[in-house]
Amino acid sequence: MKIASLHIYPLKSGRGIDLGQAHVGAWGLDGDRRYMVVDPDGRFITQRELQSLARIVAVEDRDGLDLSMVGRDDVLRARFEPDRRLDVVVWNSHVSAALADDAANRELSVWIDRPVRLVHADRKTNRICSPDWAGEGVMTGFSDGYPILITTTGSLAELNAAALELGGEPFGMDRFRPNIVLEHPEPFAEDRWAAVEIAGIRFDLVKPCARCIMTTQDQMTGERGGPDPMPAMRRIRMSDDRRVAGVLFGWNVVARAQGLVTVGDAAKVLETHPEGWPLKRR
Repeated sequence: MKIASLHIYPLKSGRGIDLGQAHVGAWGLDGDRRYMVVDPDGRFITQRELQSLARIVAVEDRDGLDLSMVGRDDVLRARFEPDRRLDVVVWNSHVSAALADDAANRELSVWIDRPVRLVHADRKTNRICSPDWAGEGVMTGFSDGYPILITTTGSLAELNAAALELGGEPFGMDRFRPNIVLEHPEPFAEDRWAAVEIAGIRFDLVKPCARCIMTTQDQMTGERGGPDPMPAMRRIRMSDDRRVAGVLFGWNVVARAQGLVTVGDAAKVLETHPEGWPLKRR
């Protein structure tokens, strides 16, 4: 088993970036989901309600963030001052974030045709993951809840096979927006893994990932339609544990150390559960 691909999403719900190598830090892969679009009151906005976010590419450097959008020729430059802040809401988390300059916020609002603001999870942002799943003191940026998401190639192949049996079309891994994709032939073997090791780093699989409507959206355009993973997930990946309801694909992961991971790195299972996550049978 080895790393097949690595991905970060600098802007939450924005275009993903493929990497050959990534640094695993305290909040997950460096540069992942550190920026976010919010409404004027600070509530987070994702592709679930604003599909055009899939067309925005975010590139970070030391001085700020450059945004480009498919269909536009201009580049939006956003800068952030540590003392210019906004209280924001991400699901059940209420945190302080650095707020972009007024010019960037005005221009981004024009781009997506609604009033929005752009915020940054910086060193003053303190967002704690659920200790019930992740353990004490685990932090993340603007991910949905946990620092890293792992998926496997064997699981995608099995889900695509189920989709074809239902008369659907095949879809790619990008629909699930993972950080680390492991090349492994056995479908859903990860349901039994408690921990894996990659490049000397222990990764604890702490919670299965419940999936939403974003898996039905083209991750290049944001448009819905075409290949749809949902029917197949409802058939073979419906959770039978009320703690995590709905359809499941991939696992939320916490790294217990920091370091560098590279595409092609070997991964080995350190610990397993005697049984996999309970699923409804049909």
